[in-house]
Amino acid sequence: MATTKQKEAARHNLEKAREAQSARARGQNVPRRTQGLSTAEQNRMPDSEFAFPDERKEPLTDASHVRNAIARFDQVEGVSDAERDRAWKRILGAAKKYDVEVSERDWRELFERGKAPKR
Repeated sequence: MATTKQKEAARHNLEKAREAQSARARGQNVPRRTQGLSTAEQNRMPDSEFAFPDERKEPLTDASHVRNAIARFDQVEGVSDAERDRAWKRILGAAKKYDVEVSERDWRELFERGKAPKR
């Protein structure tokens, strides 16, 4: 069952999708999907572009990558809670920059709500 926050986020995302579709109908060139990063592009990226810069994991280059970083946050292994705290702050900053709605205020909520396995 979806929470109120999840429903609000879904409505927000639908509104953005409708705006993009409307812009396309008016002849604007709005890409349907962002391009993925090649290995060479990822290797050229500065460490600061990653949620986990020391490990160079979870790039935060666009909205799609931010959503992916949130979805896979629990899959990053070999990092401390302090590193997760810093990564979460980077993810929230990137989410704000790319207008991605995040319902969780803290990464620990991902583990509490059953979205990620208990550590």
